Amino acid sequence: MLMLFLTVAMVHLIALMSPGPDFFFVSQTAASRSRKEAMMGVIGITLGVLVWAAVALMGLHLILQKMAWLHQIITVGGGLYLCWMGWQLLKPARAKKQNGDDTPVALPARGRTFMRGLLTNLSNPKAVIYFGSVFSMFVSDSVSGGERLGIFLLIVVETLAWFSLVALVFALPKMRRGYQRLAKWIDGVAGVVFAGFGVALIINR
Repeated sequence: MLMLFLTVAMVHLIALMSPGPDFFFVSQTAASRSRKEAMMGVIGITLGVLVWAAVALMGLHLILQKMAWLHQIITVGGGLYLCWMGWQLLKPARAKKQNGDDTPVALPARGRTFMRGLLTNLSNPKAVIYFGSVFSMFVSDSVSGGERLGIFLLIVVETLAWFSLVALVFALPKMRRGYQRLAKWIDGVAGVVFAGFGVALIINR
């Protein structure tokens, strides 16, 4: 049982550390706005992972095998949402370029960062692939109910801890000052990355 938990923890940490929409969203929010705003996004992402983990434990891989069209819808919908997120980042980046770097960053309305974090995770087909294949290998029929609950809690806590660390690091004064100097470029690159993820998902679906 201990080996199972250690293996799942290591595999999930590698998945969390690989650059993707969740990482770019948390780091960009922490550097451009505040750690508090980024943590709202982290909670949203963690809730999304909670949903994916729960569905995976109930047999996500079987659902995707029998309903291939559902995977297509999730992929295209996720790609379109990531493209929209990219455009939202590119707009202020272009405004900073035209008006100068002193353009203030408008904070989202209360709760919006949380929802963006949740939707960024839920719309990420990478999560579908991970929880529907790699993660599902560790929750076979031989795994007991207690072990499944332990794996579920491990995934949720590990996700919250990792992205909280990302938010903390990118909210440090040096990181924030670096962002302020390079704001239009960072926003622009982040926007291109999000849009690139979205386009790639739609084309390669």
